[in-house]
Amino acid sequence: MLLLADKWKDYELIDMGNGEKLERWGQYVLRRPDPQVVWPMSEEWALWKNPHGHYHRSSRGGGSWEHKKKYPEQWTINYKNLKFHIKPTGFKHTGLFPEQAANWDWMIDKIKGAKRPIKVLNLFAYTGGATVACASAGAEVCHVDAAKGMVTWAKENIELSGLQNQTVRFIVDDVVKFVEREIRRGRKYDAIIMDPPSYGRGPKGEVWQIEEKLYSFVELCMGVLSDDPLFFLINSYTTGFSPIVLENVLDTTIGKRVKGGTIYGGELGIPASRDGKTLPCGIFGRWEKK
Repeated sequence: MLLLADKWKDYELIDMGNGEKLERWGQYVLRRPDPQVVWPMSEEWALWKNPHGHYHRSSRGGGSWEHKKKYPEQWTINYKNLKFHIKPTGFKHTGLFPEQAANWDWMIDKIKGAKRPIKVLNLFAYTGGATVACASAGAEVCHVDAAKGMVTWAKENIELSGLQNQTVRFIVDDVVKFVEREIRRGRKYDAIIMDPPSYGRGPKGEVWQIEEKLYSFVELCMGVLSDDPLFFLINSYTTGFSPIVLENVLDTTIGKRVKGGTIYGGELGIPASRDGKTLPCGIFGRWEKK
């Protein structure tokens, strides 16, 4: 299954080639590397040569932005009624993964369609795209990430979208330790979202390696799942991982615990406006209540 994030107005994937992508974020155009773009560029036309910012990788690792035209340190873009701060960072990211809009729409529909109060746990929650989406649909959200700066950014996005009166808990913590504590506290959630990195470290040096930790962590999360769950979503950007891996993990955890759910997986993608080619942007696995 391929889900396309093709309902954006403030974001546009303009073109791709030679390991790079050309994108419009609001009124600013950025040129960034992307390892999935292994085909040649058809033509390095004017906008390729003169974007607002061009991120260059360093041979020593990391990289830096070349500022070709003036643009602010941060600005705001909208997705429907959701608002997000965009800030080009020193590690090429902008603070938002636009392909996730396909998941945001699905979450919003599920929460609104439930016709009951829904509590969502968002793990490895980054700058809170899913947190904003779920809060906008009326859910109570617990947002957990090990990076304090990302949690601060997520708070900004909630306020930008006018959702500061929604119930959102922001937690800076290692996700495994947090879930273990929630189990001891007896807290339950109707929906769980996770976007685990391939490799990462918690605030106290805790090591996360997805191949070794994913199954046991999803199994751990069964301890905070309510008796009437709505959905469980796993996203992954790990190269070489198949959506079938995520389907199998869900099947052997929530699939065995909860009767009457549907499990499926697939890829997320964004179509380029110049030629319609799809940029693959990671995989997902979903369990949802029928």
